[in-house]
Amino acid sequence: MSTLEHPHFLIVDDDPTFSRILARAMTQRGYEVQVAQNVEQALQLLETQLPDQVTVDLKMEGASGLTLIPHLRAASPDMRILVLTGYASISTAVEAIKLGASNYLPKPANADQILAALAQQDADPEREIDTQPMSVNRLEWEHIQKVLGEHQGNISATARALGMHRRTLQRKLLKRPVSR
Repeated sequence: MSTLEHPHFLIVDDDPTFSRILARAMTQRGYEVQVAQNVEQALQLLETQLPDQVTVDLKMEGASGLTLIPHLRAASPDMRILVLTGYASISTAVEAIKLGASNYLPKPANADQILAALAQQDADPEREIDTQPMSVNRLEWEHIQKVLGEHQGNISATARALGMHRRTLQRKLLKRPVSR
């Protein structure tokens, strides 16, 4: 790990605009920042520099960001790892935490929200509970994500389990999830 004077921050995200903006924001906050566009690049960067904090995008070209979490955790048990995604679901959040992520945050998120999520050490039992139930569309998204996880991301097997045509499932997965 780096010294506290110059903490290292790794951004693993295939969105170049988001990565550039976040890198600039973290640099302004005193971090030395490295950016990887996929899991393979991130693994190469780990060989040269261990970051103190990492944001990992869930859905990228190639391997999922979830596959990187065990490697990060093995490299440094103290590393703070935040899964940051535009495709948030309960099942992927649970999986990320099981794999060793420190926290999970849906996009869009700004640098202050990201740093607050990374700094959070313990769960907040005082967190306000949403009294509004999820919409039917959100429930469908959550169910698809759960079944997709049960089938290790295999689209064809998931479509068969859901009794849905594979192309229909692919179209649903390409859409951003509804927020509620």
